[in-house]
Amino acid sequence: MDDEYAKLIRRVNQPRVVIDNNACEDATVIQVDSVNKHGILLEVVQVLTDMNLTIRKAYIASDGGWFMDVFNVVDNDGNKIRDKEIIDYIQRRIETSAGFVPSRRGSVGVMPSEEHTSIELAGTDRPGLLSEVCAVLADLRCNVVNAEIWTHNTRAAAVVHVTDDSTGCAITDPKRLLMIKDLLCNVLKGNDDLKTAKTMLSAPGVMHRERRLHQIMFADRDYERVEKTGVRAVEERSSRPQVNLLNIEKDYTVITMRAKDRPKLLFDIICTLTDMQYVVFHGIVNTTRMDANQEFYIRHVDGLPISSEAERVRVIQCLEAAIERRASEGLELELCTEDRLGLLSDITRIFRENSLCIKRALISTKGGRSALQVKHNRSSLAPKPPHQETTMSYLFGNLFKARTFQNFKLIRSYS
Repeated sequence: MDDEYAKLIRRVNQPRVVIDNNACEDATVIQVDSVNKHGILLEVVQVLTDMNLTIRKAYIASDGGWFMDVFNVVDNDGNKIRDKEIIDYIQRRIETSAGFVPSRRGSVGVMPSEEHTSIELAGTDRPGLLSEVCAVLADLRCNVVNAEIWTHNTRAAAVVHVTDDSTGCAITDPKRLLMIKDLLCNVLKGNDDLKTAKTMLSAPGVMHRERRLHQIMFADRDYERVEKTGVRAVEERSSRPQVNLLNIEKDYTVITMRAKDRPKLLFDIICTLTDMQYVVFHGIVNTTRMDANQEFYIRHVDGLPISSEAERVRVIQCLEAAIERRASEGLELELCTEDRLGLLSDITRIFRENSLCIKRALISTKGGRSALQVKHNRSSLAPKPPHQETTMSYLFGNLFKARTFQNFKLIRSYS
């Protein structure tokens, strides 16, 4: 009865979204008012990040039964959002997401689809792992439609959407699905896996991919650091984000964080707090040209603040991991060419054969063309950037020369 009453309250009090370009000189202000429910902050932030909007400032308040958020946002070029169609679309998306009544599974962004088979992977990271996974999929006649791969703290996770190369549709044969799962699991285990490798075949459907990657890595306990010694240990500690916790009056735990600013930083933090069953009651986010400062007043969903040293350490570790998973140093490479079966296997093989370790990758196909974005680090000391760019251009130029090369872009990325 309580659940049905809560649904009725949400239907009667639909979310209200106001988008204002006059309230702030250098950003578009988005204000969201709604009946409060667990996860609503994540749903709103998810919409903004999915629209590739950069959140410069945010003010969060959700005490009692009401939720109110104010976001100062800009587009990729740092400008206000002035296109009326885009503004209307943002408003509709937020109102729909904030008014959504979640299922008991508590998942966000679930949409039915029969177009592909979703494969989730988790295991110990090692040089050449992605290349081996792609080679197995190519041998099994699985065409990679899109994928995202993250690595952090010796762990690797991926969400890969594949289709049957002969039909272009999702793979449904149980025997074939079992074969795919077993072979990929063997690749992930390798010869010296410190933890159990995992391969899951999801039912046809799409969950928000980035949130799912956070959940996979959290379940895989990637926040447990492998202790290092010497200079590397000092460098690692100095580069970590600053996360501090303090209990205050009124039974709140206050989290303060300072980290290098980057796209989707707020989403990653809110995603982790939500999946760890914490509620943000008040919060302030403020970004400068380089850094992001965030302060949140939280409680667990049971209404209690963080009450033990072990819990405090775990929350700090998990938030540090959430910030670091998407932050990688090294070279960023973007490729775009005509799609074909085995293309990804060929590309990742070149990385492996040249001792390059892929730290993150984003793969997508559209209209018969395939796009790949990777960030990598050399397993040994890297040569000077000019030499590195020449070598990479030569390697991939040869790969695509005989296959209708479409586009090639190499982007240097520094910490």
